[in-house]
Amino acid sequence: MRKRNNYEYLTTAPVSRVIPSMAVPTILSMMVTSGYNLADTYFVSQINTQSTAAVGIVFTVMSILQAFGFFFGHGSGNFMSRALGAKDEKSPPEMAATGFVYGIATGLLLMCLGLLYLTPLSHLLGSTETILPYTKDYLRVILFGAPFIIGSFTLNLQIRFQGNATYSMYGIMSGALLNIVLDPLFIFTLGLGIKGAALATVISQIISFLVLLWMTTKGDNQRIDLRKFSFSSVYIKAIISGGTPSITRQGIGSLAAWIMNLVARGFGDAAIAGLSIVIRLAFIITAAVIGFGHGYQPLCGFSYGAKLYNRVIKGFWFTVNAGTIFLLAVSVFGFIFAEELISLFRSDPDVVEIGSAAFRWQLATLFLLPFIMTSNMMMQTINKPLAANVLAASRRGLFYIPALLILPHFWGITGLEACQSVSDILSFLLTAPIMYYEIRKMKDDNL
Repeated sequence: MRKRNNYEYLTTAPVSRVIPSMAVPTILSMMVTSGYNLADTYFVSQINTQSTAAVGIVFTVMSILQAFGFFFGHGSGNFMSRALGAKDEKSPPEMAATGFVYGIATGLLLMCLGLLYLTPLSHLLGSTETILPYTKDYLRVILFGAPFIIGSFTLNLQIRFQGNATYSMYGIMSGALLNIVLDPLFIFTLGLGIKGAALATVISQIISFLVLLWMTTKGDNQRIDLRKFSFSSVYIKAIISGGTPSITRQGIGSLAAWIMNLVARGFGDAAIAGLSIVIRLAFIITAAVIGFGHGYQPLCGFSYGAKLYNRVIKGFWFTVNAGTIFLLAVSVFGFIFAEELISLFRSDPDVVEIGSAAFRWQLATLFLLPFIMTSNMMMQTINKPLAANVLAASRRGLFYIPALLILPHFWGITGLEACQSVSDILSFLLTAPIMYYEIRKMKDDNL
């Protein structure tokens, strides 16, 4: 009965009610997670500039692990939402188990490879000789949590795509809140320094994973039954089709972060630390908008599976408009108080100067993100892998990486600070015609 009500709610209730109700648990989860990221940065920054920079460098690895979690979670979750929208009872539990098993196996493989090549990996990520010891201490512990990090993201997305975001919120928030408590305990009280920050992160991820696994047994969620795991090529292709845009987006984002660290390294440790803080601040600002987009995806998947194309389009514009208004308001505030926000994490004048300038550059074009982001989410959810991959690669790859390689060469540190804004403008110009074509096509199919 619960499953039937969920179907009716996602396919018939007013869009202006469904999307916020689906989004609020995700937004709360992301805000708490963002708060944890900022707290992590804050506590680590009390050690020294090198520790702050090391966390920024290892953030690339965290992004890679997240990318694989998104790959298996989005790949399996998108399939499950469309199948549930089409009232398919057999496929969703099989896909849930299949996506979960592949995710855990990938985490174990990445853990082994990372630990085996720890020192060269740290150099490859952009560590200077002064940052290297801190990077290795932090990265070594983080790698042990790789299976749980990927597993958590996979389970979180599977639950959310079934229209049960509240259950996923419990798992994500439990780990994030625990991390905020453990950080000062391990870093300062127990005197573990940057190792303590990494240990707090891994323990919190393990708890989050266990809670999410438990949540799959609640309500009408598809339970993880390992007996239903399948080697079927149908599920493998579906995961690849639905998950590739996520790993493209996150993978290219990780590559971009790595290149940014290499470029920033030429301007000193303060540049790496300043940009690391900006990444955290930008994430917490956009968390609400990303969460709103996540609230749109279950409605999009169920409605598309039920062939309600006008509802898919209506939900798209509702999500874009709400996100744009929010970001315009927040960007004004952030632009005014940029120095104060950066100095909360590191009072080093060089870090504040570089970080505040980069932050203002990002805020200038941040209002374009809802259109870019929601377009990518819609293409991924309705199984348009080519368009989804192109859009996923644009903001942090097709345009940002070339900007990193070109602009600092001509404009120095200012060019580095402006790279993301230039990329946002070009990404918007690429996204607009793609979305015009796809929306027009859906309108014609709906006739």
